[in-house]
Amino acid sequence: MLTQRKHEFNEEHIPIAYLITFRTYGTWLHGDKRGSVDRHQNRYGSPRLPRSDHWYAHNLDSLKQPPVKLNAIRRQAVRDSIRMTCKMRDWSLWTTNVRSNHVHIVVSVAVNPKKVINALKANATRVMKETGCWRESASPWVRGGSKKYLWTEKEVADAIAYVEYDQGEPLD
Repeated sequence: MLTQRKHEFNEEHIPIAYLITFRTYGTWLHGDKRGSVDRHQNRYGSPRLPRSDHWYAHNLDSLKQPPVKLNAIRRQAVRDSIRMTCKMRDWSLWTTNVRSNHVHIVVSVAVNPKKVINALKANATRVMKETGCWRESASPWVRGGSKKYLWTEKEVADAIAYVEYDQGEPLD
């Protein structure tokens, strides 16, 4: 027997918005003390893989470039690129928070969220290069990203609050 979901779908079966998250390269590796998620356990709410100093050291040694941190100049370039991308594509940007090692965005758009992530990361990299704060040929981002579907107004409001108030102290 099928169980009913705890929230109703809208008429079009399109989420109201997405909570998009993507990380900078090399800043959260498998084996990390915070735990990690691999491609086999990549479902929202799944338990994280436990800490493993051996696995972490192996992954750190395997990096193709040093871990990427976003300083104030890079964070501003990323914020500017997100606003510009959303405006150019007529996407409704609810909020964004660019941290030193990851980016959160709440956006309403009738596009596959994978395409949204790809566009946001590509334009962020381009703007960082144009402003001279990213000179590497490799991407500053890890592959993929997190895409949480937000079906109700409450889920959107909760995601906005999470992005704006639950990320620690403001960086800028």
